[in-house]
Amino acid sequence: MGSLSLKRFIRNKSVIIGGILILIVVFCAVFAPFISPHDPYTMDPANSNQPPSREHPLGTDNLGRDLMTRLFYGARVSLQVGLVAVGFSMTFGVALGLIAGYYGGWIDVVIMRIVDIFLAFPVILLAIAFVAALGAGAFNLMLALAMVAWTQYTRVVRSSVLALKEEEFVLASRTIGASSLRIIMTYILPNALAPIIVMATLGLGTAVITESTLSFLGLGIRPPTASWGNTLNFGLRFIREAPHLSTFPGVAIMLTVLGFNLLGNGIRDVTDPKLSRN
Repeated sequence: MGSLSLKRFIRNKSVIIGGILILIVVFCAVFAPFISPHDPYTMDPANSNQPPSREHPLGTDNLGRDLMTRLFYGARVSLQVGLVAVGFSMTFGVALGLIAGYYGGWIDVVIMRIVDIFLAFPVILLAIAFVAALGAGAFNLMLALAMVAWTQYTRVVRSSVLALKEEEFVLASRTIGASSLRIIMTYILPNALAPIIVMATLGLGTAVITESTLSFLGLGIRPPTASWGNTLNFGLRFIREAPHLSTFPGVAIMLTVLGFNLLGNGIRDVTDPKLSRN
């Protein structure tokens, strides 16, 4: 069964293409100190806004810093923010979804009404509000992203739990006296992991976009720390004389988000029994 699932992953083009794109980004982020041609913070005003050349393959920014190096280090920031934010939101959202779906009653009503309140606001507007309240910075940005994304996990997990808790194996475990915690952790959660993994993968792409947007607006990662969002912000000021300042960060964001989306869609296709029958 395991080999069959592995073959489905290998045969799925979305998984392969998305995985390759993400591996490239992860490689650049992890090994940035070793593969970067220059220091990300060394300024050379005399060579500012230079187009791509042999010495600077992607050109330089408005302060003469090597753009390729800045993008490599920006990948580290984007992935770190995305992973931590998704980890926080997934843990919190899954826990509330399990509680709401399994216990039901007034607990379910209270949790889902809170979810409805959060969903009534656009994600980016809610993220801006949280960052404005908490203040700019990497940790506050991660916390803000987590606070706007947990509702999706709660809704999906609750729906899965409502179906799973009526299955015969859950009813049988309840009959023999298994505790609620054991039933949830041993029987329900493992069977609800597939949609959670898909959501987390897609959520990483959303987190990269949101982080870049907030940094672009000056509410996320602050200079001189390298970030794709604040690099885009600087590039906008010199869009006519140095279009590469906006083009390359934009392409990096697009390819990263595309990679996560393709990977998430591929995992969904492989793990969904209705889609994987063929």
